Amino acid sequence: MRPEIYSLKFLLIKALRLSLTAGNAIMEVYGRSDFNIEMKEDNSPLTLADKTSNSIIVDGLKGFGIPVLSEEGSQISWDIRKDWERYWLIDPLDGTKEFIKRNDEFTVNIALMEKNVPIVGVIYLPVLKRLYFALKGHGAYKIDKVEPKDLNEEDFQQVLKKSRRLPDYRKGKRIRVVASRSHLSQETEDFIRELKGKDEKIDLVPAGSSLKLCLIAEGKADVYPRMGPTMEWDIAAGHVIITESGGSLMKLDETPLNYNKPELLNPWFVAKSKLYSA
Repeated sequence: MRPEIYSLKFLLIKALRLSLTAGNAIMEVYGRSDFNIEMKEDNSPLTLADKTSNSIIVDGLKGFGIPVLSEEGSQISWDIRKDWERYWLIDPLDGTKEFIKRNDEFTVNIALMEKNVPIVGVIYLPVLKRLYFALKGHGAYKIDKVEPKDLNEEDFQQVLKKSRRLPDYRKGKRIRVVASRSHLSQETEDFIRELKGKDEKIDLVPAGSSLKLCLIAEGKADVYPRMGPTMEWDIAAGHVIITESGGSLMKLDETPLNYNKPELLNPWFVAKSKLYSA
């Protein structure tokens, strides 16, 4: 069947289910004493959980005629990728360092890209059983304590009935700045210091993985400055979840981010919640 035959709602539900299946497999490894940790060429860690989650998701997405670009399969050359109209962009375990530290802040990220723009985003937190998702033009949502039976329905509207639309926020007098728990750069510290210099009252909200993007979409944080390295698969799912919640994710010069570049490293960016006005 041709890729265009599948509706986006159908593909979203497929991605939601796969995120839960992958999350359950990750939790099986999380309960072990040995994660089988290896070091990749870039000196970042790779565990059995990364590999298992990747296999589940990639195998589950086969048969749709849609290419898959994964962190664990990122060697696909740009000469091939540049002609992709629609493709999956996944990070099977975002926050591997958080996983190894056992601080529970790791996620499964699945995005569907069309013309190099994220149009479907799924982020699942296996420990909390919390699911965030978005479909371009249909909003962003969250399901707490999600179980596989919650996604038995093929009907997108039935899934929405079990969800809460984002943002689900409170607007306070202090600006809540979410920052990386493991990768807080000097430039990010300078950005926060500059906000404080404007007499802004700041609360720092440390978090790991793409949970930071979810907190922005949800309205539990106001701004996320990222002045450090991230890859396209780290942020694509969160990007569409934020924009569908009414927020924004832009480069420092306030121009849109580009995806499917020859080099998959992202430029620095700032994500803002719907009500952020600093």
